[in-house]
Parts: sequence; C-alpha cells; structure tokens
Amino acid sequence: MTEPAPEDPTDWTDAGDLGATGLDHLVLTCADVEATTRWYAEVLGLEPITFAGGRRGLAVGEHKINLHQAGSEYVPHAAAPTPGGADFCLRVAADVERLAEEFAARGVIVELGPVDKVGAQAPLRSIYLRDPDGNLVELANERPPQP
Repeated sequence: MTEPAPEDPTDWTDAGDLGATGLDHLVLTCADVEATTRWYAEVLGLEPITFAGGRRGLAVGEHKINLHQAGSEYVPHAAAPTPGGADFCLRVAADVERLAEEFAARGVIVELGPVDKVGAQAPLRSIYLRDPDGNLVELANERPPQP
C-alpha cells in the first residue's frame, strides 16, 4: 500500500479527532420518490416528511432519510447517485421474528432472516428486505451479549 504524500489533503493521520457524535441523515436516490415514500410508510410505518421548500424524506427517530429523485438530485450529491445502491440497518422495537411472520402474511418478501448479526453497539437479530429501488434494508433488534 502506498502512503500519501505529506502535502496530500487526503492524509488525515494528523487531523485529530473530529468529535463525530452520530448520524444526522442519509440519502436514498429513488427511481420514483412517491413509490419509495409509500413503501416506507405502508410497509415499515415510517413517517413521511417534507422540509426545506418541498424536499421529501422519512423520519427515523431523531434522524431522517432524505429521498432524492434520480436525475434531479440536490447539489451537492454523491458522485454516482444510483437507485438501489444502499444497504443500511434500522434498529426497531418490534420483534423481528414477529415482523418476518407479518411481512410473509402481507406478501412482503423477507430476503434473509431472522439471523444473528454483529451491530455497532450490540449483537443483533435481523431480517432483510428490499425497498422498491432494490436497496437492502436490515431491520434489527439488539440482543444481550452472549457470554
């Protein structure tokens, strides 16, 4: 692996601690913002929100998911904003075992799970769905650490 030159602005080794405290929002690029909004509201129960002059999103606890229409992204945006290119996890209060059964009864495909996974804060019990754009959406319950 090549080390960056000291004058390279991408060399963050001496940048210090940013003091990052959490995630404010993430962006999903959508083929159809309305269809994506409906799916997250009807399937997952997330609250649709409108902000900043008509921008669309979804409330997730104290955070939000911004929804950008493919081809009409807000500036600045990701280098290659593409519908279906995301993979993220939502911690949920509802039991994922029960959710998997309810989704199956409603015709919502559970791609994987329930399975045990490793989370950022604790072990997880997870199920995986795909939204209308093909993004991988993990729904997870925190589990107590195993001895």
